[in-house]
Amino acid sequence: MASSGAPVDALAQTAVPNQVLVTELPKFDLDLYIQNYSGRTRFDRLLLIGKSSVPLRLEALKAAIAEAKNGRDVSCYKQAWDNIRKVARDEPEAKRDDAWIAATEKSNKAETQRLESELKGYKNNLIKESIRMGNEDLGRHFEAIGKLNEATEAYSRMRQDIGTTKHILDCGVHMINVSLYRRDWNMVLTNVAKITGVQSTDEANTMQTFVRVMYSIAHLNLGNYLESAKSLLLIDFAAPPAEYSHVTSPNDIAVYGGLTALATMDRTELQRCVLDNQSFRTFLEHEPHIRKAVSLFVSGRYSNCLSILESYRSDYLLDIYLQKHVKELYKRIRTKCIVQYFIPFSRITLKSLDGAFGLAGESLQDELIAMIRNDFLNARIDARNQLLVAVRPDPRADMQQKSLETAKRYESDAAEHLRRVSLISAGLEVLPTKKDLAGPNDEWFDDPRHLAATEIVEAVGAEVEEA
Repeated sequence: MASSGAPVDALAQTAVPNQVLVTELPKFDLDLYIQNYSGRTRFDRLLLIGKSSVPLRLEALKAAIAEAKNGRDVSCYKQAWDNIRKVARDEPEAKRDDAWIAATEKSNKAETQRLESELKGYKNNLIKESIRMGNEDLGRHFEAIGKLNEATEAYSRMRQDIGTTKHILDCGVHMINVSLYRRDWNMVLTNVAKITGVQSTDEANTMQTFVRVMYSIAHLNLGNYLESAKSLLLIDFAAPPAEYSHVTSPNDIAVYGGLTALATMDRTELQRCVLDNQSFRTFLEHEPHIRKAVSLFVSGRYSNCLSILESYRSDYLLDIYLQKHVKELYKRIRTKCIVQYFIPFSRITLKSLDGAFGLAGESLQDELIAMIRNDFLNARIDARNQLLVAVRPDPRADMQQKSLETAKRYESDAAEHLRRVSLISAGLEVLPTKKDLAGPNDEWFDDPRHLAATEIVEAVGAEVEEA
């Protein structure tokens, strides 16, 4: 395993802008971690760790190169090679394998021509099932060699020749997977909706876990954390991980569900939906620190909850779906903790808040000001006495305001009743007849009697208002 030291500078120099660099050693073992996944996500995760983790970069990039050469996607190999040559030029893997690239590209091109030729023959024969299968085979081939746009087009053409519910589901699964690899989250949700719209069948019921996983991952990456949490908390642990191992693992479900729930749900909901949820509690057994963090939040031990989450920040920054959202999720959880901590107090010293939530050598005052400005915290800061003072509603002012609103409403209703009584007393109430129920004609509005009655009504209404 590479050590952190002088090579850290080399990695920092080659890092692209806004790229996350993690200098701490994560708590997971890379070999055991990557065994939880299958398919394309294995390479994606290894490459991200190789780009972001200083201690694990060399080991991860070597594994990424090996993973790429086990497949047929030349672009994956080039990405891994380009990264490892920048940080470890003397490693054997840093030497580009042009022979493998040439052989793989030649094989991919020959296979593409063969499948396209077969599909053309199927179209000439006008056999719908063969055309559908030909497009499916071509789409799988494009997906395997990394041409995801071409794979999407091939899978889309399958819809023209679909004949059964199973075909609809198969096409939807292919489209969801390719959309996920392309990071097109809106398209993932669109195709998930098409699958869920299929009538309930045995095939559709067996795909509920897959659908919920994809739905939650898409909403997580779109920043809809509450929707993601609700979907994750409904996932059935009894479903075999092989159904979604090409995307995520049971450990990830526990982490994603726990963090999004902590960021969006109150203490009552966390107790009911997370801790008392028997199916999700089984997922939490894979990540006991998440269960402990949720339990500490529910029991009001907020600083301990934040400490546990902070100790695992480096692990979450190496996750392909969490990395961009760790900062926002942690910020929301921290804000909730401070708000909940302050609720029982009418005032509290800034020194005690710094002791509970402050970082080493930093004051909490600027963070509190931002929370007050964003209406997360209903309080004010007494800078002279270094106090955070709660802004409580004035019960007397609220009662007076409600009394005034009630009086105005009563006055309006009374005026309306007086106007109605005056109309009846003046004999201006007209009972409808069968002819009237049919509606007046245009000549009725020009009748002098109608005009006179209208003037009387307006005059009585004016007198009532003046009274």
